[in-house]
Amino acid sequence: MKFRPLHDRVVVKRVTADEKTAGGIIIPDTAQEKPSQGEVVAVGPGGRDEAGKLIPIDIKVGDRVLFGKWSGTEVKIDGQELLIMKESDIMGVIEEPVAKKKAA
Repeated sequence: MKFRPLHDRVVVKRVTADEKTAGGIIIPDTAQEKPSQGEVVAVGPGGRDEAGKLIPIDIKVGDRVLFGKWSGTEVKIDGQELLIMKESDIMGVIEEPVAKKKAA
């Protein structure tokens, strides 16, 4: 099944949480805190202003994002657990640092 979010909604897949602590203790699934990072799977076309003009979404598919602990609605589509949230629930995009070029 293919899912297309409407308006300013975004579909996010949570990243997997670490199963061990820094000291090597294994954390059981029931005690793990759900991560507040995820990868954007789908985005809607955007919201509309008072005049009806489309305001595009700043986030694109593939972006790694940070969102609030209680953000979004959990759904299961094709056996995959996803979150559907508004763009405003996303706090920011996590960007990978650009590797510095070596001077020759």
